[in-house]
Amino acid sequence: MIDVREVMESIPHRYPFLLVDRVVEFEEHKRAVGIKNVTINEPFFQGHFPGNPIMPGVLIIEAMAQVSGVLAILSGVKGRNTVFMGIEKAKFRKPVIPGDQLRIEVNVIRTRMSVWKFTGTATVDGNTVAEAEFTAMVTDREIQ
Repeated sequence: MIDVREVMESIPHRYPFLLVDRVVEFEEHKRAVGIKNVTINEPFFQGHFPGNPIMPGVLIIEAMAQVSGVLAILSGVKGRNTVFMGIEKAKFRKPVIPGDQLRIEVNVIRTRMSVWKFTGTATVDGNTVAEAEFTAMVTDREIQ
């Protein structure tokens, strides 16, 4: 298991934008499974939507990207960052609400030099809530 401290050593995200609590499965260059515990204390729930809090779909995709960033960095590109290049085939199946635990599985489709392509699936209690394919580029730690 990769705890939140090692996650934060791998990717630059911090509260309130760190969306991975731990990584529970990891296969170098292949796949990773991250966990995000969704609580009512998340700052985005103040405005999305008051009285009916739903986690924004773009943040579920961002959580997938953060898990994929941990996967890439711990697969040997330490000291670097990953940044989005594209998102494809994104689908949102069910709302994610406070109290849910997101299980975020990302799989490497292919890597070509500094470009990685992933598929991601987010589930709650075994039910798919979101899925997407996305491409990221490994860059220097300092983004210009």
